[in-house]
Amino acid sequence: MHETENTTGAHTGDMPRVVSDIIDVSDADWQALRDGEHGEPHRILGVHPVRHEGVLGVVVRAYHPEAVSADCIFPSHDSSPLRLIRTGGLFAAFFSDKGIPFAYHVRFHFADGNAWERDEPYRFLPTMGDMDLHLFNEGRHLRAWTCFGAHCRRVEGVDGVSFAVWAPNAVRVSVVGDFCRWDGRLFPMRRMGSSGLFELFIPGFESGGLYKYEIKTKDGAIRLKADPYGQSMEGPPGNATRVYQSHYEWNDASWMSTLPERDYRREPMAVYEVHLGSWARVPEEGNRLLTYRELAPRLAEHAKRLGFTHIELLPVAEHPLGASWGYQVTGYYAPTWRHGDPDDFRYFVDVCHQQGIGVILDWVPAHFPKDDFALRRFDGTALYEHDDPRQGEHPDWGTLVFNYGRREVRTFLLANALYWLKEFHIDGLRIDAVASMLYLDYSRSEGDWIPNAYGGKENIEALEFLRELNETIRAECPGRMTIAEESTAWGGVTKPTALHGLGFTFKWNMGWMHDTLSFFQKDPIYRRYHQQDLTFAMLYESTEAFVNAISHDEVVHGKRSLLEKMPGDIWQQFANLRTLLTYQYTRPGKKHLFMGAELAPHDEWNYDASLDWHLAHDPMRIGLRRFIEALGALYLDTECLWRCDPDPHGFEWIECNDCENSVLSYLRRHDQQERIVVLNLTPTPRDEYCIGVSTPGWYECTLCSDETHYSGSGYAMMQRVHTDERGAHGRSHSLLLRLPPLCAVVYAPIP
Repeated sequence: MHETENTTGAHTGDMPRVVSDIIDVSDADWQALRDGEHGEPHRILGVHPVRHEGVLGVVVRAYHPEAVSADCIFPSHDSSPLRLIRTGGLFAAFFSDKGIPFAYHVRFHFADGNAWERDEPYRFLPTMGDMDLHLFNEGRHLRAWTCFGAHCRRVEGVDGVSFAVWAPNAVRVSVVGDFCRWDGRLFPMRRMGSSGLFELFIPGFESGGLYKYEIKTKDGAIRLKADPYGQSMEGPPGNATRVYQSHYEWNDASWMSTLPERDYRREPMAVYEVHLGSWARVPEEGNRLLTYRELAPRLAEHAKRLGFTHIELLPVAEHPLGASWGYQVTGYYAPTWRHGDPDDFRYFVDVCHQQGIGVILDWVPAHFPKDDFALRRFDGTALYEHDDPRQGEHPDWGTLVFNYGRREVRTFLLANALYWLKEFHIDGLRIDAVASMLYLDYSRSEGDWIPNAYGGKENIEALEFLRELNETIRAECPGRMTIAEESTAWGGVTKPTALHGLGFTFKWNMGWMHDTLSFFQKDPIYRRYHQQDLTFAMLYESTEAFVNAISHDEVVHGKRSLLEKMPGDIWQQFANLRTLLTYQYTRPGKKHLFMGAELAPHDEWNYDASLDWHLAHDPMRIGLRRFIEALGALYLDTECLWRCDPDPHGFEWIECNDCENSVLSYLRRHDQQERIVVLNLTPTPRDEYCIGVSTPGWYECTLCSDETHYSGSGYAMMQRVHTDERGAHGRSHSLLLRLPPLCAVVYAPIP
């Protein structure tokens, strides 16, 4: 085992020219490597087969700009020196008795007497295949997270981590971290042809290690970037990506097996919206956040007791600023470090599923922040965003807009959606800010936006992306739902894409929410003039599959808490709140309520503090909690309250025009089951209030929000009532009811 000449000479010394030509590199290659501008370091570094004087061997080259000498270390632990062939740290040797594959380490020696031995990353073949490159560039690599980012792998019997990143306009990309003292000269990555991808396998790198990409741009700038596909990140003040390898074993097979057969539109669905950082904290430990593992059993049990079927989490993808509530995402593939590691989050979802609770995530494909360590001008150009601010910036949020027309960006987002659904068993995605994606002129003044190719304001690329997103999820993850937060009158949000709709499972009913809260905030003496606020939504109810959402947005920024929106004294406020919730739960549409409503706090939601759990011991709140539990149980157990949500015949007004008394009455039905709901929206009791019914016989009250058990007045309402043969409201029979003040009652015919 030997090098073919004396290895102690300098590059221009006594070495035969023919061997110098074999082990040396071109001046252009050396200059690019030395200047940190070589996009194909594997072409010169590592091991290369060569023939010298009829002998087929290999040339080994290694580079470290601070080294004064280097040795090649063989598996037998024997070593052979490498020649310094370029002043500045390029070493090489020719071995006549070696072939490829050739396993070796390099030991670098430094002027201070220290040495560094490493397995040589440039001796390995690419870890990405041609199909990966093709699918990515076509915008159809739906499992991009399995090859992009950082992955622990065994290559040629060697453990290490493979890195892959898209930076098509970069001159050079390097992996940097503590392992190399953040020196971008040491681990430049291999450019994968014309794909725009860079790749490198670093042997010996382990799970848990921190890294970033150092990118040299065409204008010579150095940019230090977190990994767009990174699956774990460190917390502030750092923002590096952490290599992570999952070892989680799931225990929710029973839950997952039911998903493909589920039809959420015809199932009960009540969503408890949660911000994990402020649901509960540990004040005795400095206001410490709970971990995913601490939250899981407590939150699942709480939601289940209140009758919720799903928990919806404000974004858990990594974000540097807690005040953004998670909506300023910088790590799209990384569950936030704030509550634990990715397997801890898997545990959270697993426990929820085992308790019969689904998990929905808020997902943010509409915009991303301008933090320079993240996606913004990733390779020195507008890569993920548009270059023109009239297309690429959101004036409302100071964020950037994804370029949905770019295939690689679509791959990034489509794969990200599937990543959460597949890797974390998420049951659905609530898509944030859909309206801002649909319109090119969203929150923009005249002249501050660019029309589409047809001169219109519709964002055609975003429309195509949303349709593709919903089609892809439906095909790849049967039984998962998508929910659009869409605040305009855009038609067909929940229609199938085959019928030119967007293909969402549900849409938030923002109109219902605004009108309903507006009505309930009015003093009862004025409600007679605004009853249409409650009835108007039924005119368009069947145009979409709706979720009646009262979300976090309604209890912040001076809008007041839900309780404080209600007029009157404290008793009337609670009575109004119980009536509002009954109306929400008994009308068509799925249910959605932000955490804390069960505690009825006086203060607005504060993302940086725990909910006011001490209020749970207040008698009025105890009554409210009992009521929400009863309301949730009624909803889940009463098929006519949800089975026909998509069908107009599942709801019918009995009387919606009694503005003088501020009373609403309506019927919910499915097959032979029906329920009568009556709302008295003033503090005045209504004795012998007549409503028409079609089914004669006895009716029983199944819920009354005024019971003393619920902190109501206990007004002497009628538990059972028999129909009168006199008809009313176009029906053959009638009921004379006694309606308590500010109350909702639900009656069922007794078979």
